[in-house]
Amino acid sequence: MERTLVLAKPDAVARGLVGEIVSRLERKGLKLVAMKMVWMDKEMAERHYQVHKGKDFFEGLVEYITSLPIVAMVWEGPSAVSSVRAVMGATDPAKASPGTIRGDLALDISNNLVHGSDSVDSAEKEIALFFKPFEIYDWKRPGEEFIRGK
Repeated sequence: MERTLVLAKPDAVARGLVGEIVSRLERKGLKLVAMKMVWMDKEMAERHYQVHKGKDFFEGLVEYITSLPIVAMVWEGPSAVSSVRAVMGATDPAKASPGTIRGDLALDISNNLVHGSDSVDSAEKEIALFFKPFEIYDWKRPGEEFIRGK
């Protein structure tokens, strides 16, 4: 079973869309195993976006992600990384399909509501940045076999 990190970014929090994001991921069949509100400081933001360090948009990313609280979540399921990315839609909302979070709710690539890990390796690193192991719950959902198969 894969796990992946999802962040409801400052614009999602400001617009009251955290519940909508959670709802869409739950309806997909993914299981929420950790969640908390965090106000990232500059150091944490720079670690989270380290792969973009040196790019012209890096400082803007850091400034944006530290502007308001975010909601950090860990989701679990088969192919969780790719499933979350499909529900989120393309990074650029103008290219995101209708029915996706970004396709339906976002207008600008800079304020695209959500972040999702892009690989299992990235997910492990990103989850560790936001959560201690004891903050992630291993629990069984009643009827789970009807969502995930046997």
